[in-house]
Amino acid sequence: MDAIKKAYLQLHIAVVLFGFTAILGRLIDLNEISIVWWRLIITCLSLLFFPSVVRTIRQTRLKDWLPLAGIGILVATHWVFFYGAIKYSNVSVTLCCLATGSFFTAILEPIFYKKQIRMLEVVTGLVVIPGIYIIFYTTDFAYTKGIIMALISAILAAFFAVLNKKMVVKQEPMFITFVELGAGLLFLSILLPVYWEFLGDGVNKFMPTTTDLFYLVVLALLCTTLAYVLSLLALKHLSAFTSTLTINLEPVYGIILAIIIFQENQELNPGFYLGAAIILSTVFGYPYVKKYLGK
Repeated sequence: MDAIKKAYLQLHIAVVLFGFTAILGRLIDLNEISIVWWRLIITCLSLLFFPSVVRTIRQTRLKDWLPLAGIGILVATHWVFFYGAIKYSNVSVTLCCLATGSFFTAILEPIFYKKQIRMLEVVTGLVVIPGIYIIFYTTDFAYTKGIIMALISAILAAFFAVLNKKMVVKQEPMFITFVELGAGLLFLSILLPVYWEFLGDGVNKFMPTTTDLFYLVVLALLCTTLAYVLSLLALKHLSAFTSTLTINLEPVYGIILAIIIFQENQELNPGFYLGAAIILSTVFGYPYVKKYLGK
């Protein structure tokens, strides 16, 4: 197998694994903050087995960690809202709303980097809005809180993507991941008692069962560590356009898996599929239109 074909395979495996994160979030019988806490600690421990991470930790000054720590808090908060959205709605609704993150990124990036906002980004962002509106008003009213949480998660993901862009060129990617996730873990550890106080479910929703622990290990090692490593290896041989287009398949894979595993199609009405079609077709069409206009 040549390098390009191998890179495609690696990237698709990574995207399928990313798609499984939502499935596992529904299978794990813990609240959203507990899922994220366990995911972070298992992932951070696994990253310590990479020699490059340990070596970079020893060579990097503490002041270089602070910006990464701030981004890590954003990542952890994004995941909490993501799994909260799954708990309060379902996998399909959450992933459709999360797909809007690329357009929030397109709007935020020019602001942070002081570039001119392109009309294409504005138009595509406006096209997504009717899709969200249709999903919001045609799905079960009980999903309202989940939809709002999913959109907050998408906005936080956009902030993370924009801020992390500067960090990637300065530091080793695996080290960045370790520091960010470690900071997120520390942040959630401080937040846990407050969260329990407001929710009132305490430790009984924090300690995983044997089944939950199995799913958490899969989530951390396969869907986080392995998926991230595979995506990095693939990026060495594929263009940014190809990578972006393939990663956009994550909600599609996730929704297909949710229909197969949970029969979520029985929970959804035609309005959802119309809204989902608008959002996903815009997500897929955007890279092609951008590339065409770039020519």
